[in-house]
Amino acid sequence: MPVNMKRIYDQAEPNDGLRVLVDRVWPRGVSKDDAKLDHWLKEIGPSNDLRKWFGHDPDKYDEFKQKYKEELKEGRKQEELQTLKSLTNEHDKHLTLLFAAKDEEHNQARVLKEILDRQ
Repeated sequence: MPVNMKRIYDQAEPNDGLRVLVDRVWPRGVSKDDAKLDHWLKEIGPSNDLRKWFGHDPDKYDEFKQKYKEELKEGRKQEELQTLKSLTNEHDKHLTLLFAAKDEEHNQARVLKEILDRQ
């Protein structure tokens, strides 16, 4: 079973499993109650510099993906990635990565999903 992903603005559903927000910045207009989160791993999100450079430009996605994977190898990001991998294993991939980006194909949750689906 692959890991799921969806926008945090979409309604929570019982088949979401464990709901994990992977954005560094809290999404605008979403209350903590409405989010129905199990975990917020904000340190796993891309650095502010990388996020601003990328700007969700699909033409930059491949380079963003490479740079983001490099960031995930260090410090707090590495720790939170290990936490996310453990949660994924504990819940047999019955997990949904939540993100705020409008572009559902070119974002950090997609990169994380690829990593988790391969484990």
